[in-house]
Amino acid sequence: MNPLLSEAPRIPFDRIRAEHVVPAIREALARAERELQALIDEPGERTYENTLARLDALDERLGRVIHPVSHLLGVMNTPELREAYETVLPEISTWDARLPLNPGLWSAVKAYAATAEARALTGVKRRHLDKTVREFVRAGADLPPEDKARVEALRVELSTLQTQFSNNALDSTNAFDLVVTDPDDLRGLPPTAVAQARAAAEAREVEGWRFTLHVPSYQPFIQYAEDRELRRRLYEAYMNRASEGEHDNRPVIARILELRRELATLLGYRDFADYKLDESMAHDGATALSFEEDLTERTRPYWKREMEELAEFAREELGIDELEPWDTAFAAERMRRARYDLDEEELRPYFPMDSVLSGLFELARRLFGVTVAEHPIPETWHPEVRFYDVSDESGSYLGGFYADWFPRESKRAGAWMSGLITGGPADGGWEPHLGSLAGNLSPPEGDRPALLTHREVETIFHEFGHLLHHVLSRVEVTSRGGTNVSRDWVELPSQIMENWTWEREALDLFARHWETGERIPDELYRKMLAARNFMAANFQMRQLSYGTLDLYLHVHYDPRRDGEVIPYAQEVMSRFVARPEFARNHFLTAFTHIFAGGYAAGYYSYMWAEVLDADAFTRFQREGLFNRSVGRDFVNAVLSRGDGADPRELFREFMGRDPDPAALLQRNLGVHEGVAGEAPVSGD
Repeated sequence: MNPLLSEAPRIPFDRIRAEHVVPAIREALARAERELQALIDEPGERTYENTLARLDALDERLGRVIHPVSHLLGVMNTPELREAYETVLPEISTWDARLPLNPGLWSAVKAYAATAEARALTGVKRRHLDKTVREFVRAGADLPPEDKARVEALRVELSTLQTQFSNNALDSTNAFDLVVTDPDDLRGLPPTAVAQARAAAEAREVEGWRFTLHVPSYQPFIQYAEDRELRRRLYEAYMNRASEGEHDNRPVIARILELRRELATLLGYRDFADYKLDESMAHDGATALSFEEDLTERTRPYWKREMEELAEFAREELGIDELEPWDTAFAAERMRRARYDLDEEELRPYFPMDSVLSGLFELARRLFGVTVAEHPIPETWHPEVRFYDVSDESGSYLGGFYADWFPRESKRAGAWMSGLITGGPADGGWEPHLGSLAGNLSPPEGDRPALLTHREVETIFHEFGHLLHHVLSRVEVTSRGGTNVSRDWVELPSQIMENWTWEREALDLFARHWETGERIPDELYRKMLAARNFMAANFQMRQLSYGTLDLYLHVHYDPRRDGEVIPYAQEVMSRFVARPEFARNHFLTAFTHIFAGGYAAGYYSYMWAEVLDADAFTRFQREGLFNRSVGRDFVNAVLSRGDGADPRELFREFMGRDPDPAALLQRNLGVHEGVAGEAPVSGD
């Protein structure tokens, strides 16, 4: 049997091969077509069960075949798998585009919405019906036939282009490496980075040390390497990925933006941002952009001061007269050492991965009442992948998840959580959830375990927050469960988890020296805490620059008026860098978040959710970091609710009021309450 068609509770990843993809997806699509026609032809009176529930069920069954393939493309991308997926991608895209444009289906949904049963709906089912009707309208269900045909064509082409963008970014990243053979070129690098580079060279059977554009290799080099010329080479390669030759994403970007503009116009929206954000907390592009620009102006004075201090330090202490972009991370690390007597590498021995995970799971048990237990299984896609079961405090099984933390050339960049199966009511019980965590963290070296940076610890906590949002979901409508929420709400559960990585009580659960078992010494912890906001405005400004550029591209950019997209992007970014030339690169050509990762017109949501998470965390700070009652309230108001209610209502349910942006500015920039004023944190 084709493993992709298996109905087992766990996906048989160990048996899935490229040759299974095309026949399985085509069979699943054919089955979905039959089920859709049966729904449309339903002879009886329209009910919730024979209309909305059936539509959800057929979509869920189709997803169970397609989602494992798209997941594998992110973690084990091979030419064979890519070719197979691209063979059926137009068929998948056509199905996705046609479904909300199907006149028979739209008639069925409208017929049900007009029934007495539908009018009597309450709670999640009422919200589901209302949102389903709006989604059909937003997708173009009421358009004339010729416009529907154009919408379908646009969606199909966009899907293909987004896959092409992702492939180009990955291939370009893998195409570059920097091999050094002179030990002097390694000056300043921590032993972990040197050992990883040696292992990377040996894997390719080359002499010396090999550095790549994957973050665990790139970041230490740009931060610690004393050789300025080598830093420049690596930086420029990183910032110009997928910008030329066979992997050139410039024409792909131009076409994606063109099609998005046309799609939004056809659907009756002023711009693509308004279309994408119509159902979000921000509601429209203008509100999101106003939020970004307001926070930018509040951040700018702190950022300017940071950059002036860094430039002065670089001149006086490092002999760097003109700070270049490839110098910034290096100079900042040296300045951190000078100011706080703290080298981030000092913390790494205290963060062995297994200990971090154990502490994280203990934190989840104390706060949210869940038990996480490793469960070795054979059905994984790589020997490094681990599997875990999740149960609630009564012992009931909630679901499971895979964890795949280390970099491979076949894995896309970054870190992410995938909701492979969203559980829901089934046969009088509850079908379990299935998820996956993936990242590109510092790997083990020989007999030494994986030792993480503190930022990597934050990454694990962040992604686990998404995972909790997925596995703790108790929404009776599966398609509204888990992380199926607006972009500016989905990052709250993930970002709030990062806060515990700075708290002594929480650190003592997992921050133990890998050889001695000792906790982080008090003096080192004080240094770590003192340096927490070091260059925080610089980081915040960078995030704001990405969100602002994303919105400018999807609100304002018009190639007829503004010319080519790369110079336009560089002009926008020049407002967020110390000198305009800092922005003269092609980072946009590898900006997968907005061109392949679902964050188009939505990157602002990271900062938006920071307002929410900083504020929500103040309740834990007031009432207890491990307060089970507060944790239960967070589960009941946020983690278990998915898209079952308006996010504004859910936040008020947990905090008793609307969000206050003061907490973010106080946490990140040291601005105390009362200075922050008002910020547009909702679309109201």
